[in-house]
Amino acid sequence: MFDKIALAIAIIGGINWGSIGIFGFDLVAALFGAGSVGSRIVYTLVGLSALWCISLLFRDWHRSPSHM
Repeated sequence: MFDKIALAIAIIGGINWGSIGIFGFDLVAALFGAGSVGSRIVYTLVGLSALWCISLLFRDWHRSPSHM
């Protein structure tokens, strides 16, 4: 369950970065204010989620029947 939450947060963060790169629009900054505590919390959660998702690359999915 935690894997799916982390992946969803990382995907949302990636979409936000895509909107910054393509349109120059930062949704997080627009919602919470640039440099605000709220935006820093969101960016931190996205970063931690991305770090967690790195572990997904190194898991042995074949050992657990629940992931098939």
